[in-house]
Amino acid sequence: MSETRIPKTEITGVLGAVAKRVSRKMLGEVPEQLEVMWHNKPVLMTMMGLSKKAKKWNECDENLKAFAHMATMALIGCRFCLDLGYFMANHDGLDVKKAREVPGWRESDVFTPLERDVMEYAEAMSQTPPTVTDELSARLLNSLGAPALLELTAYITLANMAARMNIAIGPFESQGFAAACGLRPLTEPSRSATGVASQS
Repeated sequence: MSETRIPKTEITGVLGAVAKRVSRKMLGEVPEQLEVMWHNKPVLMTMMGLSKKAKKWNECDENLKAFAHMATMALIGCRFCLDLGYFMANHDGLDVKKAREVPGWRESDVFTPLERDVMEYAEAMSQTPPTVTDELSARLLNSLGAPALLELTAYITLANMAARMNIAIGPFESQGFAAACGLRPLTEPSRSATGVASQS
């Protein structure tokens, strides 16, 4: 277990027992993030609530959202989030072969033009300042329609919030959720994308 900028605390009480049981059932272990977030349960519950509500959105293809989510995590550099995203893609029955390639999507030939646009959009939104272009947005609007593009945009926004928070309060290393499922290791991040999230 790694040291975190905000120290971990004991997960206690009835709610804590439920949280640990659900975590172990779903992930096999209790994530370090939960031990840190337990300091402020209203914040934890709000963050979890947002994630749960976002899972109910259904205008945009689930694979596209998963690829966008993982591309965001890879760009920002949240290894915990990226591992969890890969694990969740497998858990949700999504295209794991493609999910594995997301960190190196620019050098991979497994993705469709639309999937590549989605990951480019996720990276463009995640840079500081954002670099979303009219051309890219127009292609996505034409391919997805307004409701799905709004959903994708909001999904990437939530991914940015989670990744940046995890890095600030952690950082949290990968806990090997995907490896525990026997998934092959993720590809390495694209050379052209490395570090661009921190540029100003």
